[in-house]
Amino acid sequence: MCSVNHKPTYSTKEILLPIWERALQRTSIRVTDNFFDLGGTPSSAIRLFAEIAEEFGRNFPAVSICVAPTIETLAGLLEQPEPPRIPPLLLLKAGSENPSVFITHGLGGDVLGLTDLVRKIESRRPIYGMQVRGIDGIDEPLTSIEERAQYYLNAIQSVQPSGPYFLIGYSLGGLVTLEMAQRLAAGGERIALLAMLDSYPDKRYLSMVQSTLLSLRQNRRRAENRIVRALSKKRSQSSGGTDKIQRYLQSPSIAGLAQRMKDADFAASRGYRPRFYRGEVKFVRAAIASYFPGNPTAVWAQLIQEFALETTPGDHVGMLTTRCEDLGALLSRYLREADAAMSSE
Repeated sequence: MCSVNHKPTYSTKEILLPIWERALQRTSIRVTDNFFDLGGTPSSAIRLFAEIAEEFGRNFPAVSICVAPTIETLAGLLEQPEPPRIPPLLLLKAGSENPSVFITHGLGGDVLGLTDLVRKIESRRPIYGMQVRGIDGIDEPLTSIEERAQYYLNAIQSVQPSGPYFLIGYSLGGLVTLEMAQRLAAGGERIALLAMLDSYPDKRYLSMVQSTLLSLRQNRRRAENRIVRALSKKRSQSSGGTDKIQRYLQSPSIAGLAQRMKDADFAASRGYRPRFYRGEVKFVRAAIASYFPGNPTAVWAQLIQEFALETTPGDHVGMLTTRCEDLGALLSRYLREADAAMSSE
């Protein structure tokens, strides 16, 4: 009589546990622990989903962690035959007071890229990330700022029918929140805070001087970035360049989706000409100018009734990543000031 060795079967949760431990570089994780409470970052989320792609053969966008931030909920998504649908509103930070704060991402990004910043914002209000449609690959992306603004407003007003509203928009997202504020104000709603973070219209809507200066800066940065990419590619090739993260990011589903979203973002940016806004905007510029105009006042002062400008350390990307603590402190102050203004009325 011969014995038969049966290969043990593991549940989805059991398979995910060591993947989470490697991605987060920690042990003793429970299936109900929140990814971000465990110190999860956008980079560790990408590592996580790269390993999931290898193990399960399914390429989910890394922003899916904002939909399913525990092993238990993520296992549920993986056990479904269809990819997860990403809703327009994702709770990034819980809070005890209403109304909520709504923040949206920039060109080519998603709400996952806002998580480091949101952790640095001190407020008792819940903070929701506004995620543009199409990031899940299920629906077609929206190609205009106006469509995106209404898409977010429909979602926001289903949970908060009336103001005051607290809106924060980074980069391209600043144009979207500006359009949202226009529509809310036209409907008689109050905007308690509208903060635009290093956000600019397409250069076709700049003055000739501004456009020329911007083109010179962009050409210089593109040349610098070509050198950086070449060096990075050389290092990648010398180290083999075939790790899980590269395979995940370069897979047709993930790379194709990223390009499709970028194309929609560029179309939305090119097609939007801001109207005069009869309200106040708190504008934050990056200290290090990169691909954008160096003088926001020259761009916006004639388009916004009350334009308040401040500068935060870092460049356009760094203000959201390596210098997010500085930006978080600034936004925390804006929220406190807005709260105080409402309390004094």
